[in-house]
Amino acid sequence: MKNSASSLNSKNKFLIFGCGFSGSFFAKKIRQLGYTALISSRSEKKDPDSFLFNSEIGIIPTKKTFDGVTHILSCIPPDKNGKDPVLSSLKDQLKSLSLEWVGYLSTTGVYGNTKGDWVSEIDNPNPVQERSHKRLNCEKEWLESGLPVQIFRLPGIYGPGRSTFEAIKDKKVRVISKKNQVFSRIHVADITNAIIYLLQNKNSLKFYQIINIADDQPCSQIEVIQYCYDLLGLTMPRPVLFEDAKKELSPIAQSFWMENRRVSNKLLCETLGYKLIYKNYKIGLKNCYLNS
Repeated sequence: MKNSASSLNSKNKFLIFGCGFSGSFFAKKIRQLGYTALISSRSEKKDPDSFLFNSEIGIIPTKKTFDGVTHILSCIPPDKNGKDPVLSSLKDQLKSLSLEWVGYLSTTGVYGNTKGDWVSEIDNPNPVQERSHKRLNCEKEWLESGLPVQIFRLPGIYGPGRSTFEAIKDKKVRVISKKNQVFSRIHVADITNAIIYLLQNKNSLKFYQIINIADDQPCSQIEVIQYCYDLLGLTMPRPVLFEDAKKELSPIAQSFWMENRRVSNKLLCETLGYKLIYKNYKIGLKNCYLNS
C-alpha cells in the first residue's frame, strides 16, 4: 500500500467530507496551523472555503476543488444501503490524486458487546447494531480502496456545546442506572489533536491502519451526569433503573444501552506516544463547563 507520506508542510491541502461536530473542529484547528482546509456542504456554500457534495442527489465537487489536495478526512456516515457515499461517488477521482493520507472516522460500535471487557484494535469486530454493520462495511470499502487510509474508531464524542450540560439545561437528561454498565468517550479536541499528531510524526511512527481514539477512563453514565450536576451546583434527580426506563426509550437510545465495553487506547497513547489533553471525563467536562 502506498505510504510515502511526509510530515505536514505548508503546501498541504485538506478536503474534509462531512462537516458536523468532529469535522468542523478538525477544519478549524487545521486552518489555525496554517494549512488549507476545504469542507463539504450538502446544499449551499455556507463558508468561502466550502465545496458542494451531496451523493444522494449526485452533486459532486468540481475538478478545481481537488487541485493540490494532499489529505482527505471523511466523517460521512454510511448511506441507507450501508455503502460509503464518498467512495461510491468519488473513488476513481480520489485514486487519480497524489494523496499522502486519507482518514476515515468510524465507531467503536463495530466491536459489539464485550460485556464490559476491554477491546483493542487486535480484537475482531463483532457488530450487533445494524448501523455498526454498515460502518464496518464502509471501513472495509476504505481499506480495500488502495488509498493510504487510516481508520479511527471513536466512542461517544463530546465537547463544548455538545455534552451532558446541554442535556441538563434542555431538560433532556435521563438518569438511568444499569448495573456494571460502562461507556467509553472522547473529547472532540483529542480526536483532532491525535490525528494531527500522527500526521506530523508520520515519518517516524509505524503506520497502523486502524486506531482507537478514546480516553483513559471508561465509566458509568451516572458518574458523568452526577459530576455535571455537581459542577452546576444542582441536585441530580433520582436514578431510574434501566429495566423501568427501557419502555420509554427510543430504539436508538435502547440500543445505546445494549452494549457494554471498555475501549483501549494503548496503541495510540503507549505505542504511538500521543498524550491526551483530556484524559478523563472530569477534565474534559470542566473544559465544556468553562466554555459553555
